[in-house]
Amino acid sequence: MSAQNRKIGFIGAGNMAEAMLGALINTGQAAARDIYISDISSQRVSALAETYGVTPAAGNTQIVAECDIVILAVKPQVMNEMLGDLDNAGAFESLSGKRLFISIAAGIPISGIEGFIYAGRGDDDKNRMPIVRVMPNTPALIGAGMSGMCANAFAGPSDIETAKNLLSAMGRVIELEEDKMNAVTAISGSGPAYGFYVLEAMIEAGRNLGLERSEASVLAQTALSGALALVDHQKETPETLRARVTSPGGTTEAATRVLEEKDVKGAFVDAIAAAAERARQLSKPSDD
Repeated sequence: MSAQNRKIGFIGAGNMAEAMLGALINTGQAAARDIYISDISSQRVSALAETYGVTPAAGNTQIVAECDIVILAVKPQVMNEMLGDLDNAGAFESLSGKRLFISIAAGIPISGIEGFIYAGRGDDDKNRMPIVRVMPNTPALIGAGMSGMCANAFAGPSDIETAKNLLSAMGRVIELEEDKMNAVTAISGSGPAYGFYVLEAMIEAGRNLGLERSEASVLAQTALSGALALVDHQKETPETLRARVTSPGGTTEAATRVLEEKDVKGAFVDAIAAAAERARQLSKPSDD
């Protein structure tokens, strides 16, 4: 199944859904008219329809009934309620043709989704409704995203290829085992926020040193983007590159000494572990 010339439906129209549909349209992976959206907020649906030209759906049941690729983009806390409502409405029964379900809800395991979509159904039905779990991130909107993905046992090679092609519109894609998805969520899904956090700190430091905000912003942003580009170009570890620019007794050494004294690296490691733990907690049905 190719994403092109197929109807793609988003159940949930939050920031990540917007990043994904924007990337699909911008890269020509899908025509705007073939992207359907539904959300609890009718104002949000109207706003995205006006901005991108996508098609508002009458509700979640229409998405499942009419779309070839169904992207589950609701918050993890409401995933079970949403799937339960669809199951109770008979949305997964007697579907004509194949449906590829793609979930981007952090922490929700494939088994939790299977419990609703596959309830009381045989292997033939399950083969027609493969499920892929994805953890994207917001730079997808400009084609600089990173998505980790895994698929269930009923997803064939063509289903996985379809998912990869769709996700490639947003940037890079890696396929891995599901037991690594919480780590993907913590490092990549939440990762852009860590970069923004460091950028905030560098800008604040620049302001404290007498720079205008615009001056501090361009200096800090260029330094970070340049460092990442250098890692990609040189194909060397961050540790090697950092050591190379840290002259004994120099300014960089003075800065990194403070970072080490305050165990900034340790704080980041602990923070990412906390994000992974929260992703694990979100998989629990009783979590609120």
